[in-house]
Amino acid sequence: MNINATLLGQVIWFALFVWFCMKFVWPPIIGALTERKQKIADGLNAADRAARDLELAQAKASSNLHEAKEKAAEIIEAANRRANQILDEAKANAKAEGDRLVAKAQAEIEQEINQAREQLRKEVSALALQGAEQVLGAEVNRDAHKQLLEQLAAEL
Repeated sequence: MNINATLLGQVIWFALFVWFCMKFVWPPIIGALTERKQKIADGLNAADRAARDLELAQAKASSNLHEAKEKAAEIIEAANRRANQILDEAKANAKAEGDRLVAKAQAEIEQEINQAREQLRKEVSALALQGAEQVLGAEVNRDAHKQLLEQLAAEL
C-alpha cells in the first residue's frame, strides 16, 4: 500500500468522523453545556438576589430592633414616671394620714386636758368645801350652796 492512499483514506475517514461528531455527538454536548451554563447563570442571579434580600432583611431587622429599643425606652420612662407619681401620691396620702392622726391625737390630748381640768376643779371645790367646813366649824350644805360651788369651780 502506498502511503498516499493510506493518508487519503485516513483523511476521508477523519472527515466522516468529524461529520458524524458534528451531526450526532456535538449537539447534545453543546446542549448540555448551554443548559449547564444557564443553570450556573440562574444560580448566580439567585445568589445575588438572595444577597440583596439578606441585606434588606438585615436593614429591616436593624430598623425594627432600633424601633423596639426606642419603644422599650419609652415604656420604661413611662413606667418610671408612673412609679414616681405613685410614690408622690403615696407620700401625699401618708402626709395627709399623718396630719389627720396628729390632729386626732391633739384633739384627744385636748379632751384629756379638759377632763383633767374638770376633775381638778371638782377636787379643788371638794377641798375648798372641806377647808371651809373646817374654817367655819360647821358643815356646809352642798345642795343649798350648789350654785355658789359651781361658780367657785368655774373661777378655778
